[in-house]
Amino acid sequence: MPWNREQIAARAAQELKDGFYVNLGIGIPTLVANMIPEGVSIQLHSENGMLGMGPFPYAGEEDADLINAGKETVTKIPTTSFFDSAMSFGMMRGGHIDISILGGLQVSEKGDLANWTIPGKMVKGMGGAMDLVAGVPRIVVVMEHEAKGQSRIVNECTLPLTGRQVVDLIITDLAVFEVDPARTPSLKLIELAPGVSAGEVREKTDAAYVEALN
Repeated sequence: MPWNREQIAARAAQELKDGFYVNLGIGIPTLVANMIPEGVSIQLHSENGMLGMGPFPYAGEEDADLINAGKETVTKIPTTSFFDSAMSFGMMRGGHIDISILGGLQVSEKGDLANWTIPGKMVKGMGGAMDLVAGVPRIVVVMEHEAKGQSRIVNECTLPLTGRQVVDLIITDLAVFEVDPARTPSLKLIELAPGVSAGEVREKTDAAYVEALN
């Protein structure tokens, strides 16, 4: 069976290493906060001005003043600090965040990312996604493999781009792909969700890729 949202987040959490400073996007990425592997100590960064986020609070224990970039309530930990948006974006742009886990609408075979808007739909703004993909050295995208029966891993993105050749790893409900624009093809299938076949992934992926499954 394909991975569900929590399982996608748990797989993404395996990319985190002890001591990392980590930014989580909205949607599936926020679930990673509750999936940190045992023995791994990280600091979660939110572009609205918080470093050192804890897991989501239990029902009834929410503090409306403690929210992440997706306006979801979070918790404090002993290392939590708060600052203004200028400092927060300086951390992102200056390469001080080790990894960012973001949602995606489309990823191209070269690692281009489209994740901030769909034409014709009202958006409040692009948020920090463009700053993240420009300043953070490793970008992991988590998303469902298809949208309304259409592949989200495509030859060329048709939606407005967030960044070109910025994605390093793609984790969907079906599979995991490494991205290396210096290689042809750039995408490498390295892992399948339990019960998902390589043939199913091939059928549901528009972009070219090579297989490197164990």
